[in-house]
Amino acid sequence: MKKSLLLIPLIIVACKKDPNISETQKQDSIMVTEQPAPTEKTDSAALRMKDSIINNAPKTKEVLRTGVMRNVKDGQIIRTADAEQLPFTLGEEFTKDDQEFILKITDFDKPNIKAKISTKEKDFNIRFNQIKLPNGDYDGPFGREITYEVKEKGEVWLIIGKSNMASGNTKGAFTVSVE
Repeated sequence: MKKSLLLIPLIIVACKKDPNISETQKQDSIMVTEQPAPTEKTDSAALRMKDSIINNAPKTKEVLRTGVMRNVKDGQIIRTADAEQLPFTLGEEFTKDDQEFILKITDFDKPNIKAKISTKEKDFNIRFNQIKLPNGDYDGPFGREITYEVKEKGEVWLIIGKSNMASGNTKGAFTVSVE
């Protein structure tokens, strides 16, 4: 009888194993490459948009494998990155008409943001439509390049989409470089 009382705690401890937890939210895989120095040309690896590649300039040593989250909902592609990862280049692709890409940069604390959209598509109708500042104000529209003074710290959104004042193709691959 005494022996069975001693076995009960052992059985409870043995059965109290942590269950295997599997992540249900899908996140893109991210590939990090070191670049020797920034150049005028975008390297071909950065233009393989279907893999959603993030390439970091030499200034950044390492990026977390899950550092850039991606969600797609109702024609919006939303990606979130931490400002600690700056500078970086993200690859993306519009596959439907009237899609919009929102890049949310969290914990932004620099005096200004500089970003550029690059593409190899001919006649691609794409631009920075708006910027959302940490205080909730919006500004825009802009062209394919933006340099903007950010007076407060917090989350900054870069909203990219087609220009209603221009014509051209609204589907295709592009990269967004942010400093």
